[in-house]
Amino acid sequence: MGSIPDPGELTELTRPSFDEFQRQTSLMTSCTLLWKELSDHFTSLEQNLQKKSEALKHKIQTLDNQTKASLASLKKREVTIDGSVEIALERVEEHRELALKSLSDPDYENPDGEVDDGDGSFMVLKSLCLTMESREFWNFVITKKKEIEILRKQIPLALAECVDPAKFVIEAISEVFPVDKRGERSGEKGNDLGWACVLILESLIPVVVDPVIGKSRLLVTPSVKERAKEIAEIWKKSLEERGGIENVKTPDVHTFLQHLVTFGIVKKDDVDLYRKLVVGSAWRKQMPKLAVSLGLGDKMPDMIEELISRGQQLDAVHFTYEVGLVDKFPPVPLLKAFLKDAKKAAASVLEDPENTGRAAHFAARKEQSALRAVIKCVEDYKLEAQFPPENLKKRLEQLEKAKTEKKRPAAVPANKRTRASNGGPMPPAKAGRLTNAYVSSFPAPPAFVRSPSHTQYPTGVPAYPSPPAVYGSRSPPSPYAYSPEAAAPIAGSYPVAPLNYPAYGGYGNGFAPAYHQAYYR
Repeated sequence: MGSIPDPGELTELTRPSFDEFQRQTSLMTSCTLLWKELSDHFTSLEQNLQKKSEALKHKIQTLDNQTKASLASLKKREVTIDGSVEIALERVEEHRELALKSLSDPDYENPDGEVDDGDGSFMVLKSLCLTMESREFWNFVITKKKEIEILRKQIPLALAECVDPAKFVIEAISEVFPVDKRGERSGEKGNDLGWACVLILESLIPVVVDPVIGKSRLLVTPSVKERAKEIAEIWKKSLEERGGIENVKTPDVHTFLQHLVTFGIVKKDDVDLYRKLVVGSAWRKQMPKLAVSLGLGDKMPDMIEELISRGQQLDAVHFTYEVGLVDKFPPVPLLKAFLKDAKKAAASVLEDPENTGRAAHFAARKEQSALRAVIKCVEDYKLEAQFPPENLKKRLEQLEKAKTEKKRPAAVPANKRTRASNGGPMPPAKAGRLTNAYVSSFPAPPAFVRSPSHTQYPTGVPAYPSPPAVYGSRSPPSPYAYSPEAAAPIAGSYPVAPLNYPAYGGYGNGFAPAYHQAYYR
């Protein structure tokens, strides 16, 4: 039998190895790193799960609140619908009776004692609305564009007199919306009346809101609402005939979007169409509010970024304030970027070789427009502390001053002596000191014809046929002899001689110095 080795005895099998020690160390390091990686991974998963759980709880809470609010609103609508209908019916009956009285008695006007502080336009509007004369109402409004601010106050009050204001408005704007029905031959089709459509549609909103619960319910009859939907579909189909969204005029777009909001017929399926239309007409000041009313609040950050990428930073600022995204899109950097782009555009206009004549004028106008828009934006949103407008106003004053100076005619010195274009003789320099006599530096002056504006000369001066006048006929004859070639291009005035020379002809000392001299052969 083999002998059992002594545990204390060193043999080759139990001899410690440095390589083995390194291997064990490497293995322990790898296990430690793996453990740390797994630990971090599980910690990250736990944190993500915690965040998602909190987000879900927040969403559930939000949905619960919205559900409760919706249920409360529905209950309120259900409870108040009878009262709202009763109020509406009473109003309709009242307006019907007033309309009948107005039709039966033409002198029956202003039963409420209202005073028209204008030129009588309110009473005209009220009368047309009371009798539901939509065509005459439209024709009256489109002639008052210069009084648009007055109409903005008067039209809602006048529309309140209609038996059916929503139907009345649809009939009133049907001349140009959804399709312009004006004739081509009359030349009226090129006249933009979108402003009138928008004005009337905006004025209808306070008239049709529910008197009990407000804007959450519009008092529009189902038949009128269906008609409004049909009009919207007709307009959308006409986009293809017009060449797509890019070729539609901004007033038409504004009218369409305001039509949707006024009658409460916004469709979720058309949100992408609304987004494109709003971005394409973002420079209109009403567009931010319309975008919110169209349900584009969730898409607003993307729309603002698109506007910035298109160089419409000023429009982006208006959108950010409308939806409360000022922290995400600070306005001051956007305004500075807008001014920088405007200066680049002005510089490119100056460098345009095809428009060298008025390039400076166009460039100055472009920069002036940008400065005014930025200054107004700074004042409207109270950004003076972050973006002081003093330097902008100084730059604007410089541009306006330069524009004014360019319009002034260049002043020409009164006694400036000029030489004929072909190098003719120069008049005596001392002759300009006196203005009451004419003298020649040559020994014998030739004969002259008399000026057509003067009919009497002293005897002894022979009459000659008058040649065509040079630059006018109110100039006295000159004592200087010039060849015909040298005389024609001269238009400057030459001064006169000292007093010790005799005066020429019958002018004496009474010659008016304001006359310019013309030369005759």
